[in-house]
Amino acid sequence: MLEGRRFEGKWISGPVIIWMLLASTAVSIEIDSLPLYDRNENIVGTDWLVSPVNAKAGVFRTEDPNEIVLCNGLIRRIFRLSPNGATVGFDNLMTGETVIRGVKPEATVEIDGKRYSVGGLLGQPDYGFLNPSWLKQMTADPEGFQFVGFEVGSTRARFPWKRVRHASDASWPPKGTGLTLHFLQPHVPEASAIAVSVHYELYDGIPLLSKWFTIRNGSSWKIRLNSFVSEILAVVEPEQDLQLMPPSLNGEHDAQMPNKRIHLPARRNSFRWPNLHAETDFAFYGNSEKSANEGAHWVPDKQYTTQATGYGKFYAPIQLECKPSLGPNAEIPPGESFESFRSWILIHDSYDRERKGLAMRRMYRTVAPWVTENPIFMHTMGSDPQTVRGVIDQCAEVGFEMVIMTFGSGFNIESNSAEYIQQFKELVEYGRQKGVELGGYTLTASRGGGMKDEDCAINPRTGKPGGRYGRSPCLASRWGDAYYARMRNFIEQTGLSMVEDDGSYAGDVCASTSHTGHQGFEDSKWNQWKQITAFYKWCRGKGVYLNVPDWYYMSGSNKMYMVYYDGTWAVPKERRAVLHRINVYEGTWEKTPSMGWMLVPLASHAGSDALDSPLSANLKTYELYLAQYLGAGVQTCWRGPRLYDTEETKSLVKKWVGFYKKYRRILESDIIHVRRPDHRDVDCILHVNPQLAPKGLAMVFNPLDRPVKRMLRLPLYYTGLKETARIREQEGKSKRYDLDRKYNVRITIDMEPNSITWYVIE
Repeated sequence: MLEGRRFEGKWISGPVIIWMLLASTAVSIEIDSLPLYDRNENIVGTDWLVSPVNAKAGVFRTEDPNEIVLCNGLIRRIFRLSPNGATVGFDNLMTGETVIRGVKPEATVEIDGKRYSVGGLLGQPDYGFLNPSWLKQMTADPEGFQFVGFEVGSTRARFPWKRVRHASDASWPPKGTGLTLHFLQPHVPEASAIAVSVHYELYDGIPLLSKWFTIRNGSSWKIRLNSFVSEILAVVEPEQDLQLMPPSLNGEHDAQMPNKRIHLPARRNSFRWPNLHAETDFAFYGNSEKSANEGAHWVPDKQYTTQATGYGKFYAPIQLECKPSLGPNAEIPPGESFESFRSWILIHDSYDRERKGLAMRRMYRTVAPWVTENPIFMHTMGSDPQTVRGVIDQCAEVGFEMVIMTFGSGFNIESNSAEYIQQFKELVEYGRQKGVELGGYTLTASRGGGMKDEDCAINPRTGKPGGRYGRSPCLASRWGDAYYARMRNFIEQTGLSMVEDDGSYAGDVCASTSHTGHQGFEDSKWNQWKQITAFYKWCRGKGVYLNVPDWYYMSGSNKMYMVYYDGTWAVPKERRAVLHRINVYEGTWEKTPSMGWMLVPLASHAGSDALDSPLSANLKTYELYLAQYLGAGVQTCWRGPRLYDTEETKSLVKKWVGFYKKYRRILESDIIHVRRPDHRDVDCILHVNPQLAPKGLAMVFNPLDRPVKRMLRLPLYYTGLKETARIREQEGKSKRYDLDRKYNVRITIDMEPNSITWYVIE
């Protein structure tokens, strides 16, 4: 047993040490046992987006006995251990630039109404830059949590991922290394039994770092974590220009004309933001990380007053803080712990949109690899056994892999009826025998008048039910507990392997003080988020596929809508095909093809011009939809009563499903955006993957009513090819092409009016 230890003159009790290390996969080690950091050996010389990176993530010692380094050859984070634990360097090794310009706490926590810093150093004289010689004179915050030791270990899975269907071969958890810094507060007697552990994970082959913290309450009384900031980075400003700052100067008096007020235009979008991507799993409502984000915030750094980014009381938003938008106001009983959300910091090496998008797509494949699951599915409009069996039969015939009982089908995943459960257990087994999974729809929010007042989220302004979707349930309530219990029971009893959760938690707060899952307004958002993400993580561990129309990828969901708008359903189906091809083109800048779904109504939907009059009379349009979605690697909800009505229609569907399955791995790889659809010329997307054969596949569409014959440029840099490529059209003979100095080739395309073709790059 550990009796206790001294660190920097502080005596830490043995029980606290044991408790701090409990349930940890890391091991406590001495600095001297770490490998020595070599600045020359630990820098990657290849393009990590094209070639495999040989350097592995690791924790190293330096010549300075008070420093350790977390590095993977692409990025480097340097920690000072005395007089406190603090990040004193964060470097982009791909460009040679520093990410930060100052030392901040590793976290801050507000406990029982008092705010404490966790680590960090005080006394930096200027936050425009960080001179390493200043570190020796900087001091620890005497009121803050003090560093007492560190551990090094492997990365850990945030939750289980059961693989039951086609997906990438990405490892889970991602390969890399873990580092934990432990902090206590011996200077404040009433807090001396409270430990804060700050965790970092650095992954192999990608400039990506994850961070979170845990608080363990070793006292004999309960404490309350009112709020926290889990990451604070004083980031180097990308530019210095007062006129491009956010509109904080609006309405201020002109010093030279005191009677005249300045009315500056809002220029927030003109400000060049720091070139890194910060994301947390505290995200819900939204079609993109930007719109769903409630955890990563760019705020002013009021300690930086010596450059143009600080002007009187006006500051540029160049400090990154990862914190919840409300709360958590979490109660931590004696002997228990609290875990913050996760944040991920992805460092970019370019401002190029495509390259930044490729980096983000690699990030999702690395830390949320379930997004690469991409079954071909149909939405059936009925849920009675006869209808479901018939749709399963059709799907099996043409190679579809999943049937989803869609909205309006009558499916009820909340049923506790033994007869109903047995009915779907038999349907699930029927589908399994045919190689087709079965799933169904549920509506979480916007339940309207069907919700009792006592179960609704209460608007704090009005004291009445009302949220983003009107009358919606509070998930942290007795209703929420029962709802998720019923769904878990239905899934376990029937074997259902897919849930489409519409109207998922959108970030509502709740002012109720009588709900079982939260005490009031301050903890309502955190606890509702915990409730829904616990269900998604449970589904991920069971192998249950999740369609969720909000940004829950980091919490276990597989897919959300790519991009589409209700207004497109009112236009004719031929025009709608082009609009949706634009949606796919725009939606895949930051999403992988497998992360988004589209929708094709095979029967009337929202007043749409559907393919239902009959399908066999719309074969050309049907083929266009099949080609543009399967050719993009993007699954669509084929919503209707059937997939085909004649043998000719059936053959068409089988043709394109066969094409997709033959080229599946490259079609689900990254998209390079060659030419946006605009109905003025051919449009093109290019799938690339330097680790595959073939290394690329270009889908080309001619939407015009005339033939097109001309040269088309294909950018092949991200295929990994350097000098030559062999390219064939469809299944024809390949031709050899020389790449130019920018890794492009030019091929001759000769396309009939309103036609589709593809080119395979080897």
